[in-house]
Amino acid sequence: MQFNRQSNSAILLAGILALVVGVGVARFVFTSLLPAMLEDSISIAFAGVLAAINYFGYLSGSIFSIFIKDIYAKVKYFRFGLLLCVICSFALGVTENSTVWVITRFLAGFGAAMALVVGSAIVMLKLQSTNKTKAMGIHFTGLGFSIVITDLLMRSVFYYGGNWQDAWLVLAGFGALFACYSAYVLRFDKQASNDIVKHKFDKSLFSPIAILLICAYFTEGVGMVVQATFLPDIVNSLDGLGGSGGFVWLAVGLAGIPSCILWMRLAHHFGSINIMIIAMFLQIIGILIPTFSNNIIMNLMSGMFFGATFIGLVALFMNFGGQLCYKNPVFIMGAITSAYGFGQIIAPLYCVALIEQFNSYNPALYITAGIVACGILLLTYIKFNFKEAKYCT
Repeated sequence: MQFNRQSNSAILLAGILALVVGVGVARFVFTSLLPAMLEDSISIAFAGVLAAINYFGYLSGSIFSIFIKDIYAKVKYFRFGLLLCVICSFALGVTENSTVWVITRFLAGFGAAMALVVGSAIVMLKLQSTNKTKAMGIHFTGLGFSIVITDLLMRSVFYYGGNWQDAWLVLAGFGALFACYSAYVLRFDKQASNDIVKHKFDKSLFSPIAILLICAYFTEGVGMVVQATFLPDIVNSLDGLGGSGGFVWLAVGLAGIPSCILWMRLAHHFGSINIMIIAMFLQIIGILIPTFSNNIIMNLMSGMFFGATFIGLVALFMNFGGQLCYKNPVFIMGAITSAYGFGQIIAPLYCVALIEQFNSYNPALYITAGIVACGILLLTYIKFNFKEAKYCT
């Protein structure tokens, strides 16, 4: 049977693997490896700085993606982003130079934005489907797979006697293999220059509903990054749960894999805004659980709530924004992701300051939950004041 790279299955697999490289290898595996690195090489303060730098790179890439005009440029920068993700992960395995780490975490963040924002837009444009909401739900399962696959690879390295440097090298190797497949499939055949679709920068796309959506996604950026950066260490710091943080983080990924399909199906039936409000409410519960319970079951639920909601919310916001601006989905995806990235930069910095002042994660978690609650209020306002919200599923 001949391989058909134009089939929806090939396109979705390529999109999922691109997310494993860009989101897993370049971003979330840092969380998996953080406890080992904290014991061996870096301080919690430097870990927060590295996280913020990575998210700053992600923000830069998200903003940059808004101005990529034609589809072939999108493909070029998508491939460049995958290459950056692999190279930067390899660099972390061969040096402990703090300057190199700062630079590579920034570049990895930029590459992650190319893989997620630009890559997702390419997938949306290439899919031959009458119901792209459900298809994109399958694509965004890659966010959950990115956590699970990279975490299992890391655990395999440790199981066979390796250390965190070895883990970075192994992850870079697998990332290179995945990136090759994604780069091969997610491309467009050359057309005459007059036929190339170009997307111009259009200020009119920043409608009031788009601005409110951008602000709401900013709060979600804050909401996800605290647990995305510190969750294993948060759990390990609780009485009686030392060493359990890795299992809770694995629960995050496992809960995230089916969540996109589930949330997108619910959005198709009940409306994206309604489902986003529910998901953000559940996320608040997950954020607050470690502040009042050191029960392992409760904290596994915290991880599952987090994984199921933050991954689902990425899919919901990206799909909702893409439908609002269906003629140029990468534009609005880049805009809302830029706000998300800005929230991700701020959150690790205030968290580190609060952790060092109070010697506890609780104040940071309380503030984070409050910010997510503000996002719910913004979405509620959109729901009752903009008719466009009713037509975007």
